[in-house]
Amino acid sequence: MSHHLIIHGGRALSGRIRPSANKNAVLPVLCATLLTDEPVLLHHVPEITDVLQILDVFRRLGSDVQADFALGQVRIHHRDTRFDSAVHRLPEAMRSSVMLVPPLMARFGQARLERDVKGCTLGVREIDPHIEVFERFGGRVERTDDAVAVRADALVANDHWLDYASVTTTENFVLCAAMARGTSTLTNAACEPHVQEFCRFMEAMGARIEGLGTSRLTVHGGARLRGTDFRFADDFHEIATFLALGAITGGEIEVRNGEPQQFPLIDRVFAKFGMQVKHRDGWSVATADGPLRVAQPFTPNLLPKIEAAPWPYLPVDLLPIFVALGVRAQGSAMFWNKVYDGAMGWTSELSKFGAHTVLADPHRLITFGGLPLTPARVESPYIIRVAIALMMVAASIDGRSEIRNAAPIRRAHPHFVENLRLLGADIEWSPPLPPVVGEPANDPAPGATPSLAAA
Repeated sequence: MSHHLIIHGGRALSGRIRPSANKNAVLPVLCATLLTDEPVLLHHVPEITDVLQILDVFRRLGSDVQADFALGQVRIHHRDTRFDSAVHRLPEAMRSSVMLVPPLMARFGQARLERDVKGCTLGVREIDPHIEVFERFGGRVERTDDAVAVRADALVANDHWLDYASVTTTENFVLCAAMARGTSTLTNAACEPHVQEFCRFMEAMGARIEGLGTSRLTVHGGARLRGTDFRFADDFHEIATFLALGAITGGEIEVRNGEPQQFPLIDRVFAKFGMQVKHRDGWSVATADGPLRVAQPFTPNLLPKIEAAPWPYLPVDLLPIFVALGVRAQGSAMFWNKVYDGAMGWTSELSKFGAHTVLADPHRLITFGGLPLTPARVESPYIIRVAIALMMVAASIDGRSEIRNAAPIRRAHPHFVENLRLLGADIEWSPPLPPVVGEPANDPAPGATPSLAAA
């Protein structure tokens, strides 16, 4: 069933928000728990669809899983886990299933990846780099009509140089290397904050990793991994999203942020739209002195440019929210997605609001902002933060708008609509989504009705 967001926009959103953890940190950590037969206790775990799917897989494999999402706690014990590739299936609806392959190979000598495994519709996303990693560690890969089967007698340490800095491929390399005897090195490794967080979890289990936060990782494998107690950090994607929501609606949202050192470049991108971000006492807030306006570069006759690429560039997942700001801000700007081809096709939906954009090629978009906008009914592709970007534009316009097929938001952001209501938004799901467990954890905006919120 399709679920749509109904928004009555034009309200300034203000208040305090505690963000959830980063989906792209939580999912590889969950996969990594399969590498130990000792209990693992995780804190600040979001109740999102991808997490629920992986936990369901664990239960079907015989693992002991206890989840209390009201407290954000998940306890996992893989003591009695069993896997048979002829019987068990991994989820097809999320790309992170590929990260279950290394721990299954390491523990059971076999794994199975469904041929149609997919995530957001961000253009062609090959699995060849993952297959190459599996083979370099001694995996034997066989293609069948409906799956890819991977088998290994033992994992063999090796050195590898990635074609490009892929987050998931980097994590798969670390998962394999931790269980291989000997030392492995990876050059051109991804170093996003969520990759670093995943590596810190691996270290907490006993893995020895050098080069954390750099493009070259060295993993000393073969150690027996143990259980651990681990707390996830706040998601920098969600922090930036709420800061942008406050600005685009003319309000001011203060967001808990325990990792402000991740934000210097993100702060500079906000500044390109006339916003100033301040970090103080574990909280962040973005303010604008008057209407949003695109800052002009010192070099004449050039468009201001926002480039998104692998970290430490601006994260590509944040580009849609800045496109939304570009539509509302006075002036023109160019947005450049250097990672995914075809990920900008959704911007044609912005014209339904009355926005003027030009898609220069599959990677670059120009916005001509500051035009009068009207409410609209728009279609979201299966891309999490595109649904959010369309919602942001709608929230900034007086009147009723509808974002169709917006349910992918729930893949990364639990209680998202409930949190928006706390900030003063008039927004609802149609038809309603099933309720989630939890209690309000955020400070309501003035006049807002308390509702469920992420812990």
